[in-house]
Amino acid sequence: MELVTIAKPYANAVFEIAQQDKSHDDWKAVLEASSSLVVDEQMQGYLDSPNATKQDKSATIQRLVASVISRDLTTKENEFLSLILDNDRAPALPSILALFEDQANTFDDAKAFDVISAYKLTAAEEKSIVASLSEKYNASVSIETTIDDSLIGGLIIKLGDKVIDMSIKARTDELNLLLTTH
Repeated sequence: MELVTIAKPYANAVFEIAQQDKSHDDWKAVLEASSSLVVDEQMQGYLDSPNATKQDKSATIQRLVASVISRDLTTKENEFLSLILDNDRAPALPSILALFEDQANTFDDAKAFDVISAYKLTAAEEKSIVASLSEKYNASVSIETTIDDSLIGGLIIKLGDKVIDMSIKARTDELNLLLTTH
């Protein structure tokens, strides 16, 4: 099973809790700390070790996360980490973090879009894109641009799992599909 598929229900649950408690920043810190811990080679070795019990692994991760974020974990945060480790879902933590950030970005007044272009955008083009997106989403917008030569021309704009594909490649693929089905 793909990690994103595993991560989605966890990320949704954490986001719901964060919405209720207004604790987005706290949860983000816990997810960032735990994600960075589980990708560490030594920690992976410890988590994979049959010599340590799940309770020991959970307690260790909880102590390390608390140390990294410089505060005690809440009961919900401890329970979440225990649940992840008890179900052997530690490898999904980076995906949970990414999905949580996507959801927070979607519900926030500030949105960060990924813009993929066929060429380097000028400052005026970037400003125009920001203005259009700000108006459409009624939010403060920032963009991160990358270049993809395979697009030929146009743009792909992403916000979480939402995609606006205005590339020439998409248009030609669409036209090709229409021509082959008729």
